[in-house]
Amino acid sequence: MTVASVLGVAALVAATPVTANATGPVTLEASYTSVSYGWAKVERWYDSNPGYITANYPADGRLDQTGQRRTFFGNVARPAMGRYLLSYAPGWNTNAKPTPVLLVPGAYEHADMAWADPSTSHIGCGASSCPNTGLMQALSGAGYKVFALTFPHSAGNNYNHAQQIRNAVRTIRSATGAPKVDVVAWSMGAVAARMYVSGVKKPWGSPYGGDVRKLILIGGPNNGWDWTFRHGTYPAILTYAECGGAAIGGTAALAQNCYGTLYSHPELTAYITPAGDYFPGIRQMLRRWDATYPLDPADFDAYTTYNGGVGTYSSSLGINYAIGQGSVIGPIRSAGVPASISTYLLCGNTADIPYPWHNEHTGPSDGTIFTASCTDPGGIGAVTANTTLSNLNHLKLAWDTSAKNQIATWLN
Repeated sequence: MTVASVLGVAALVAATPVTANATGPVTLEASYTSVSYGWAKVERWYDSNPGYITANYPADGRLDQTGQRRTFFGNVARPAMGRYLLSYAPGWNTNAKPTPVLLVPGAYEHADMAWADPSTSHIGCGASSCPNTGLMQALSGAGYKVFALTFPHSAGNNYNHAQQIRNAVRTIRSATGAPKVDVVAWSMGAVAARMYVSGVKKPWGSPYGGDVRKLILIGGPNNGWDWTFRHGTYPAILTYAECGGAAIGGTAALAQNCYGTLYSHPELTAYITPAGDYFPGIRQMLRRWDATYPLDPADFDAYTTYNGGVGTYSSSLGINYAIGQGSVIGPIRSAGVPASISTYLLCGNTADIPYPWHNEHTGPSDGTIFTASCTDPGGIGAVTANTTLSNLNHLKLAWDTSAKNQIATWLN
């Protein structure tokens, strides 16, 4: 692939429209009480607001809903963007703690993997041995009324997800009678949660309802993230099936050499391309960090991947191009989390996510997010606590005993 062909793709990308879904109010479509992973019940809701922004599902099925979740989504593998699941933990209507808790998952995760059974995660739990219970059981057992979201598209658009957080908070308040809800959000979920409470929305979206008491952000990219562009060919190797990857997406590589053959998968990138928009949530977290932590020349094609161009093994449009297509980090920091919300930052400092993950190694990190980004308080009105737990990577932050104990202490 030549520089000219890369630029040709860029020209086509710029003209690609983003479409939206159908019309109507928020409705409860179905409720299920025979549920795996310890949940008491799961509801499927549909917000048919016409503004919901379409994200495409890769044809190879890597982001499809499967198993019981597919059943809950009406036996649909690729739900419409306005649909979402709300899971209820045991004790949601009887536990004594007065303020209910909503758990919001990160990219590639859902309520089961993230909060109820980390051993089921297709990207791993961050350790060689994974537990089969998580934060949901810990908080429910401690007397909290616990709920969790599952988004239709696990790397979907955060403008959509922020509105679904708003809808879930309203549902939880109605079900419990509580005036406010505590929100615990992990990784990409922290971006959507901040968007909701900061009022960062499209014209079709509803504003913040003043209904969040505490906001706990776990491994959040509070000042952005550039991992998928920073490390040259490595993220593409985890993404391209021809290189042996299949679990994630949102790579920088428009084309990647796998075992001597050049393959092109625009549909697996972070960009909006003529093929569609497949990983908008990944793009929305982007911010440059190379001025703080220089690129590592040992990462093949690091410079061309980050800045755009054709390298020895790959080609990229560059991080600035992707940021220009809609990073939300600047807007959420400018809008600000209201000082009326007690906000807590929980971060890790150990980059030891097991192979095949390419750990973030160019600066102190949890293996994915720079610690300096996670701990950055910019745009947050009231940071009540800012804690970095030693020996925890990005994935263990959601289930390790020390993390669970810290979160329970803050909620209490």
